[in-house]
Amino acid sequence: MKWQRKDLLGLEDLSADEINLILNTASSFKEISERPIRKVPTLRGKTVVMLFVEPSTRTQTSFELAAKRLSADTVSIAASTNSMQKGETLKDTAKNIEAMKIDALIIRHSSAGAPRMLAKVLTPCVINAGDGSHEHPTQGLLDIFTIKEKKGRIKGLNVSIIGDIMHSRVARSNIWGLIKLGANVTVCGPSTLIPPGIEKMKVKVTTSVKEAITNTDVLNILRIQLERQKGKFFPSIREYMIKFGIDSEILKGAKKDILIMHPGPINRGIELAPEIADGPYSVILNQVTNGVAVRMAVLFLLLGKRKAPFLEPSKKGRF
Repeated sequence: MKWQRKDLLGLEDLSADEINLILNTASSFKEISERPIRKVPTLRGKTVVMLFVEPSTRTQTSFELAAKRLSADTVSIAASTNSMQKGETLKDTAKNIEAMKIDALIIRHSSAGAPRMLAKVLTPCVINAGDGSHEHPTQGLLDIFTIKEKKGRIKGLNVSIIGDIMHSRVARSNIWGLIKLGANVTVCGPSTLIPPGIEKMKVKVTTSVKEAITNTDVLNILRIQLERQKGKFFPSIREYMIKFGIDSEILKGAKKDILIMHPGPINRGIELAPEIADGPYSVILNQVTNGVAVRMAVLFLLLGKRKAPFLEPSKKGRF
């Protein structure tokens, strides 16, 4: 199939075929990052602007590397230096950036729906790099890509997401993508951090970590997002760690080939013990590596030609 969309706003919008197209394209692009010269001319002459109204390390750096490895020109605008600090609206800021003849705007914003609003009024492509507690589509895609790379498939796998489900945009994007590709998804956390009605997304809900780990193939651990919480959802960090933290003891009941994932940043010793984060089950750094390939694929599909003759298709995926 051919990519038809102008924007990437969330995995809820995408079909299974569209998700697989991104994953297959990312598989071909991953090889570029392993070359001595990590650059191809695909997006030469294109301009990509990153407007991060919320702070970011991994996502912003990953997008910037992805664009530069495709030979695009990049501009990064931080929250502390943009005109919104002077009272300018997000729409006016974006329209002024558009007037400089750019090709794509990558935006992270604390308000859910901000990228979708901009996509309606801007001609350049809009890519959602995380909007409030709504979605983080490229993180969901790189998580799914990593699972498929390690397990060889998505369909039929048991994936448990543990942590602050209520405030996690990563959880939502993972759920939409995994369910559409045929995985079985369980969410686990304190009952106060499980959104009401989340069962409608076709997930299983539990407050027992032991139950979430039993017979699961993948554990995706989320941090407690204190910056988005407006109230007290559990008695203390210590109690959360005791009941929901993942350590060697709790993993004794897990499958021997379980994958441990985390979107970062990790709060070591709270949601994840250091020996697990750095242990043989962990694919956390693989997620970071794969994020560049996935974001290259997204930029290519939105901005580039449908075929790239300078690329040798990999054995794992093709255009």
